[in-house]
This record gives sequence, structure tokens and C-alpha cells, in this order.
Amino acid sequence: MQNYFELIVDIGENMLLAGAEVHRVEDSIERMCTAVGFYRTDVFIITSCMFVTVYAKDTNYTQIRRIKTMRTDFERLHRLNDLSREICSRHPTFDEASSRLREIKSVKHIPFWLEALSNILAAGGFTVFFGGGATEALVSALIGFLLCNLVFLLDRVHLNKIFSKALGAFFVTLGAYGAMKVGVVAGMDKIIIGNIMLLVPGVVFTNGFRDLLLGDSISGWLRLSEALIQTLAMAAGYVTFMFLIGGIAA
Repeated sequence: MQNYFELIVDIGENMLLAGAEVHRVEDSIERMCTAVGFYRTDVFIITSCMFVTVYAKDTNYTQIRRIKTMRTDFERLHRLNDLSREICSRHPTFDEASSRLREIKSVKHIPFWLEALSNILAAGGFTVFFGGGATEALVSALIGFLLCNLVFLLDRVHLNKIFSKALGAFFVTLGAYGAMKVGVVAGMDKIIIGNIMLLVPGVVFTNGFRDLLLGDSISGWLRLSEALIQTLAMAAGYVTFMFLIGGIAA
């Protein structure tokens, strides 16, 4: 049973890493542990750590997992949810469930070219939505593509999300200002807001608010605080660039 318990915690950990809200992960772990024969399960999860203890007739087991990075991946989360439901309903053997988890973990993330295309379309679309013209949308789409490359590189070097958001906002403002100075566009506000929307931590904010509504106050406030700090970092990146060009102009 210990091996199956560790497998269940692995599933919960991967759900959290894929962007699941805390309540869903806690509920899934409790249901899976009950399904495999543990008569009591104590789960405590915050955004950066998991504590799970289960009780059997003659012994108990505890697992602690440190959560360092999270990346929203709804496809992987969907597969993990299916696996957790299968464990609760069909009770597969440990080898079968372990094989399914390895298969899910081996599924590749969204390819870079698709992320880049999404950034291009979203940046251009948001610019038009906020009142920009065709030229501004094209410039915004180009900056969105470059921003995608920048974020990819920052993720590869494991830069803190706060500094990553600040650098992203700084780069967006730089690109929009450069396009305005060379005369491609008349203003840069629509371009900036179109690309800033790509950096807004919407999923983090939504999950934090849902955690609060579901009674997970600690996780909810942690997620909301994280979203707020990232938003302030984006503002700091924009203000820093504007301060620099103001100083140069003077």
C-alpha cells in the first residue's frame, strides 16, 4: 500500500504543477486514498508545499512535497483527473496506474510554435479590441512574438516570476516606444496594453479567488498575493522604462 500511496501523492503533485486549484487536488487525493483502502486521509496543501498522511489498520504513511514551479497545462490536468477517477472507480493495479502516470508525464507541453502563434494572435487581437488600428495590431503581433521568445528564455534560466514579469513589461514598452520613434505608429499605448494582457496572471488570480470561496483561505490569499505582486512588477517594468526615457529626454 505504501507504493500506491506514493503514486497517489505523485498524481496530486502533478495536478498542482499543472495548475489545479488546491481544493481539487485535496479532494482527489482523499478520494483515491479511500478507494485503495486507507480509512483516514489528512491532506494540507498550499501553493508551495503538500503534506499528506494516511492511516491503515496497522501503520500510517506521510509524504511531504515541495512545489517550486507551476505551469498551467489543462491537457495534462485533464488526463490526471481521468486517472484519479479511474483509480476511484475501477481500482487498477499499482503497475497499471503507475504506467498511466508515466505516460501522462511523458506527454509534451504545448509546442513553442503554437505558443508563439497564440501570442501573435492575442497581442494583435487585444490591440484592436482596445482601439488600435491595423498597423498597431501588426506591430503588437511582432512584439508579442518576441515577448514569447523572451519569456521562454527566462523560464529556461528559472528566473523568478516577479522579475520575469517586470522584464517582460519593460521589453513591451521598449518595443512600442521604438516603433513610435521610427514613425511606424503614432502612439504606443494600444500596443503596450495589447501585449501587457499576455503577462497578466489571470489563472493565478482566478484559482486564488476560487480557493477563497471554497474555504482554503491560506492558499487563496497566497495566490492572490502572488498575482498582485506580479501585477505590481509589470507596472514597475513600465514605470522604469518611462523614467529612463524621461531622463534621457531631459
